[in-house]
Amino acid sequence: MSAGGAASAEMQGGATRGAPCIDVLVPTCARPAALAVTLASIGAQDWPALRVIVSDQSHGRGALAAPEVVAVLRYLQARGHKVNTWQHLPRRGMAEQRAFLLSQVRAAWCLFVDDDVILEPDLVRRLHATLVAHGCGFAGSAVHGLSYRGQLRPAEEDIAFWDGRVAPETVVPGSRAWRRHRLHSAANLFHLQSRAGGDAGPDAATRAYRVAWVGGCVLFDTAKLRAVGGFDFWPELPDAHCGEDVLAQLRVMQAYGGCGVFPSGAYHMELPTTLKERMVDAPLALEAWRSVAEGA
Repeated sequence: MSAGGAASAEMQGGATRGAPCIDVLVPTCARPAALAVTLASIGAQDWPALRVIVSDQSHGRGALAAPEVVAVLRYLQARGHKVNTWQHLPRRGMAEQRAFLLSQVRAAWCLFVDDDVILEPDLVRRLHATLVAHGCGFAGSAVHGLSYRGQLRPAEEDIAFWDGRVAPETVVPGSRAWRRHRLHSAANLFHLQSRAGGDAGPDAATRAYRVAWVGGCVLFDTAKLRAVGGFDFWPELPDAHCGEDVLAQLRVMQAYGGCGVFPSGAYHMELPTTLKERMVDAPLALEAWRSVAEGA
């Protein structure tokens, strides 16, 4: 049973063709059409062994009952993937939602994907290869906002590639390293990789670069995420908050290192946020974060 009391529905998939399983975690609420698109792009991945776990916090029948979502869940099953779906209520904030999803993970790697992101077919494979090669805590694919395509912001296109293996580092809110997040705004990264010939196809060279954090699509080493507490800080936050993913990444990055992948292979649908109250920002609000900042 889930924490909200709804039973899980599991559809068993088929052969894995030797690839290690990756658990894909999708939090969602009241976005059935966007969720269906996201799940379809997950199903189109060239990685054969995925277990897709969806935690729905929609009220009523929920997004999981929408015909388009049901159809894509069947598609995932037909592709040989396992699927777990949960209606996880009541809503107690995104940190608790992510903590619940993490509690369901059995695989060595877990990929958090927001319910409004489209993935290129080779992205899971490239994220996994990067994580394994560098032995770090996470590798993320920043999402492109293509409505900004053609709106050039060269002052926000600074990128620092890792020279050698990714290493632990402490990134503090307001620091020079914190300003790296501007690269992930609008279509900045898309413009940069387009000029560099960054086609995320099967023959593209993937490079790791330094980040402040990555939103929307992040592959974690599960053990390392859990070792820093995962999202267990959720009771310290009010239900209305943001930045829980940022805080978790900052902790993983300080202990084990983390990076972005270039070129990226994730696209944002640019829908209105479902988190309308954003006054409490987890990295700034929690006492636990201040001790990290003081050690920087």
